Amino acid sequence: MEKNIISYDSCYIQASSSTVGNKEHFGPLGNYFDLYEEDEYFGCNNFQSAETEMARRNMNILFKKADISEEDISLCFGGDLLNQCAATNFALRDTGIPYIGLYGACSTIAESLICASVFVDNFVCRNALCMTSSHFCSAERQYRFPLEYGSTRTPTSQNTVTGAGAYLISRKKSDVRIEEGLIGKIIDSNISDPNNMGAAMANAAADTITRFFCESRYTQDDFDVICTGDLGFEGLEITKKLLESNGLYLSDKLYDCGEMIYDREKQDCNSGGSGCGCMASVLASYFIEKIKKGELSRILAVGTGALHNPCTILEKKSIPAVAHAVNICGGTK
Repeated sequence: MEKNIISYDSCYIQASSSTVGNKEHFGPLGNYFDLYEEDEYFGCNNFQSAETEMARRNMNILFKKADISEEDISLCFGGDLLNQCAATNFALRDTGIPYIGLYGACSTIAESLICASVFVDNFVCRNALCMTSSHFCSAERQYRFPLEYGSTRTPTSQNTVTGAGAYLISRKKSDVRIEEGLIGKIIDSNISDPNNMGAAMANAAADTITRFFCESRYTQDDFDVICTGDLGFEGLEITKKLLESNGLYLSDKLYDCGEMIYDREKQDCNSGGSGCGCMASVLASYFIEKIKKGELSRILAVGTGALHNPCTILEKKSIPAVAHAVNICGGTK
């Protein structure tokens, strides 16, 4: 069997940043994020512009943390949930940064890290910016119903995270290294309910995790954490059972960013969080910080994406899904 794991010789995360909304700030991980905004409009007059402003602010936080300017960025890989990745496009519009737009739904940040690392590790560019975002209100308008409609959400539905994450990747040694990447396959579980994305993505997550441990030189014991994003409570439980059927018993180290970002008992989140900004913000803040502090030595970040759009849902088509894995470990200062 052909092995598909991509190994990187020298690829490091120099800095990462995260910006979230008010609800995310008051969740369990609130103190880890770099910035939060109480105003869901982020000072703008519509939700689409709000997401652009959030992504722009978060990008500037990354520049400050890395002590660089936009002129120092060789290339950007990024995307969001809006049609044609509009939020990211507009956030970069005035920067002059060369840009490759990506779309993998909630898996976009993992996709961005894999692609950026390939370019950096092979000297195609000196460094790369990875950035993704999502906004609850703009996503509701595009994928379900505008908030004014007042629709009732089902228990299996997930709350799109208002959040953004950004990363600076280069060959310069730092305390966080990207060692491997595995690109996922399209998996269709024949689920057509857009309010049950966790179930639609679970098979893709299980497939990628199983493939990774079949192909990598590492075993599950080498990892402190395997974090998915974003399966939510429903999808995470299904994934655990699927992995167990494949002989992988990971319950003690398997976490999901959509499960972690909200307090299910105190916050109205249904089955947890989702969206491009969910894993992007949680990974950039909580997990990267723990690697920097030496509290975690190696994690497998598995971004999961439900690849439907408003048209395919109206056509009653099933929801294809994909999951991409990134092996991240402590680096050398």
